[in-house]
Amino acid sequence: MGAKEIEVVCPCCQGRLTVDVLTGRVMRHERAGSGSGAGDRWESAQERVRGRTASGTDKLDRALDSERGKADRLDDLFRQARDKLAKPDPD
Repeated sequence: MGAKEIEVVCPCCQGRLTVDVLTGRVMRHERAGSGSGAGDRWESAQERVRGRTASGTDKLDRALDSERGKADRLDDLFRQARDKLAKPDPD
């Protein structure tokens, strides 16, 4: 934290705000109980990135499986439509 920033602790929730003195803008915020050490924030950020990477891989796998089965699904739909047209109308 530099001389141009101040840290404010909320008396109600114990959350922390880092405010730029010159602009009055909130530069960082930290919820109460989320850990005050930089190591905790770093670990949390790493976990979020790992989660995104894993979910991205899962999404890609699902999309590839969907594309692999697309021809069969379209063939089935075409076959159903052809059969529906081939049946005589009961009316």
